[in-house]
Amino acid sequence: MVARPRGSRRVTRVPSCDTGGMFPTEEPGRPICSAKGCRVDARWVLAWNNPKLHTPDRRKTWLACDEHRDTLGQFLAVRGFLKDTVAFEAWTAAEETGGTKT
Repeated sequence: MVARPRGSRRVTRVPSCDTGGMFPTEEPGRPICSAKGCRVDARWVLAWNNPKLHTPDRRKTWLACDEHRDTLGQFLAVRGFLKDTVAFEAWTAAEETGGTKT
């Protein structure tokens, strides 16, 4: 058994058919903000990758509420990781139809 980092929260991963991807939720079908301690519904998807670790086409995602969209985005942007910020509804709709997520 691997110990979780101190202060981390346990989240449930929901299959892609429920939320359009593997997003952290406290209740199935309810994506929440990725900011530490925030429990607000996510409204934004911040798509990113670390070019030292990921291929250019790989996208990792963080979810953000309106309040944390800018701070999470700035954290990723100053490191050169942020690739795109998309409304959650548009991201999940594009994923369901197989279209682009921008």
